[in-house]
Amino acid sequence: MITIIEASTTTAPASSDRPAVSSRVIPYLLCGAFYVCYVAISLSRYAGYASMSWDLGIFEQVVRSYAEGRTPVSDLLGPGFVIFGDHFSPILALLAPIYFVFPSAQTLLVAQAALFALSVVPVTRAATRLLGNARGRAVGVAYGLSWGVQRAVDFDFHEICFAVPLIAFALEAMLSQRWWRALAWCAPLVLVKDDLSLTAAAFAVVLAVLAGKHDKRFVRVAVVSAVLFVVAWFCITVLVIPSFNTSGTYRYWDKIAGEVAFPASLLEGAGEKFSTALWILLPTTGLIAVGSPLLLIALPTFAWRFLSQEEHYWSTDWHYNAVLMPIVTLAMVDAIARVRATHPSWLRGYASHLPGVVLAAAVALSVTLPISWLVPSDGERFDQDATAASSVLDRIPDGATVAANNATAAHLTSRCRVFWIANTEGVAPEYIAVYEPDKNAAEMREYLLELHPGTTYQVLAEESGFWALHRAR
Repeated sequence: MITIIEASTTTAPASSDRPAVSSRVIPYLLCGAFYVCYVAISLSRYAGYASMSWDLGIFEQVVRSYAEGRTPVSDLLGPGFVIFGDHFSPILALLAPIYFVFPSAQTLLVAQAALFALSVVPVTRAATRLLGNARGRAVGVAYGLSWGVQRAVDFDFHEICFAVPLIAFALEAMLSQRWWRALAWCAPLVLVKDDLSLTAAAFAVVLAVLAGKHDKRFVRVAVVSAVLFVVAWFCITVLVIPSFNTSGTYRYWDKIAGEVAFPASLLEGAGEKFSTALWILLPTTGLIAVGSPLLLIALPTFAWRFLSQEEHYWSTDWHYNAVLMPIVTLAMVDAIARVRATHPSWLRGYASHLPGVVLAAAVALSVTLPISWLVPSDGERFDQDATAASSVLDRIPDGATVAANNATAAHLTSRCRVFWIANTEGVAPEYIAVYEPDKNAAEMREYLLELHPGTTYQVLAEESGFWALHRAR
């Protein structure tokens, strides 16, 4: 059970109160090492034409729009679709200057790797301050290797990459009792993604409780901030997003308000939800994180995922668990400091060994996670023939309108106007560029005739399942 008590002020032993220069540098060295690993993971998937979804292409179209001074549009979501009709993520505009200089989907992947790696710094510093150098560094490495972060790095690109360092820095400040700084770090979450406004509200509530005996003025500000964050969430989901969506709705309500209503919806997929919760708390924290009030900050994310009837939200796959990793990791650190100060010797012993155990678990799990693919092996990571893919896509000229699917979209969005193959809304694109290894030429023509009645496409190139077709004049 989570007990709300005064924020931990336990510090490392006296010898660690004034760490050597090398000790202060360690978090940044870890950040650099993980940055290299994360970049390699992301770029290798991109180079292998093995995108797991259309998200990378969607976000590149949005950032490209910002870089060109246009309204943020993603044609992959529908011709001329303004991204604010799907999610509210204006923070993506920060990538526009970099993309203007380096216009490629790879720019987004490199930026995402940097943001994830940056979050290692506050996690390691906070853990070192509370637990000492050895244990703090173990926590930092374990966090960098955490399965939630690795899955997100391997999942192309998503806007939540901005949220992860913001949350980590906010938690570091919270554990240092720097209340105002913590509130300042969590406030920009409103600009990252709509649901994260509720996470910011949870932050403000926890800050108000922990700061109760220290700064009465701050408590009032934190409470007001929590209310404002909830109001922001309401305005974004009820007013802003529907106003940009052609249907006039916030389409994600349908994933919660489905055939099964609350509270029965919580029982849907209960086994998988319980398994995911265990994966989030057991190997990453040894379950001790439940002893910290910081874990309350994770409740909004757990709530929207487990109330939803979208099965993808319940699992350990994709990017959905990344924002929880800094929360549960630093909740563990806080709980260890609390246990060490006030609990029985057997529990203190367990807590003192936990950083090493969590590190060992992270290393062991990494054998089956994306970072293990960086070790040279005889096998190929991906089935697709990247050389063949490049050869086929090179047949499509710059500036063309193209319909694409997962494997090809993000390789064209920097130089073409790209639509989703099954959602062009009546637009007959000039070119088709897809990965369909199970279709022959006749089947491809029949498939495209179903999508675009009355329009004929001729095969320009086909190799190893990659197709480029041109609309007949």
